[in-house]
Amino acid sequence: MKPPPDPSRWKCTVAYDGTHFAGWQIQPNAETVQSVIERRLAEVLKTPVDITGSGRTDSGVHARGQVFHFDARWPHAPAKLLTALRIGLPPTIQIMSARRVPATFHARFSAKGKIYHYDLCHGGYADPFAQAYTWSMPRTLDVDAMRAAAALLVGTHDFRAFTAMPGNGVEKEDTVRTVKRLDLVARGRRLRIAAEGNGFLYKMVRSLTGALVDVGLGRITPADIADILASRTRTERVFTAPPQGLCLVKVFY
Repeated sequence: MKPPPDPSRWKCTVAYDGTHFAGWQIQPNAETVQSVIERRLAEVLKTPVDITGSGRTDSGVHARGQVFHFDARWPHAPAKLLTALRIGLPPTIQIMSARRVPATFHARFSAKGKIYHYDLCHGGYADPFAQAYTWSMPRTLDVDAMRAAAALLVGTHDFRAFTAMPGNGVEKEDTVRTVKRLDLVARGRRLRIAAEGNGFLYKMVRSLTGALVDVGLGRITPADIADILASRTRTERVFTAPPQGLCLVKVFY
């Protein structure tokens, strides 16, 4: 009898609409993207499988390019695994690619950077078909002031003031990150904040967005942003933007 193949490490890219999920990471008594994928993998592979994502996305946050890995025996071509996974997943979760990778690959620790997009609609409301993916507000934002503030956040800084780590967890984590770009792309009333960096802290992109929106609304100034960053202290001055506008676009390796 031919022996079973050795386990392979698999790298998968997944897109999902996070509207009705309690985030990426498995939680007790809540449906998450990770729990749905692990159930489907267990059905396909006939054994429990643990997957590791490139990072967490919060409840209501979306992804076009989340990456995860797992180890499993699969004697067939990668295309067959991809087809088997897709058939049994809900339409709000789509596996985009699946391939064997070296055992040294790690979805989280091998990552070199990420891109997030945050979409807003200002001076009115987004159309009903975009509401689940957009933060809408009736007031018009001062985009030029927001760009001036964003420029102060680009580079390598301690972003402790822009993370919302629960409890004292932030004290145990290195909060220095490099933001390579923080671009504001305006098209009429639509505004996209594109954030690229070597990594982001818990709720960091939503916190940066909330602070930039407060600049756009005239509640704080770009100089205040510089002061908040230098303070290295999270206070109520930083507002966390709602989750539905945020999307993990790409993970770099």
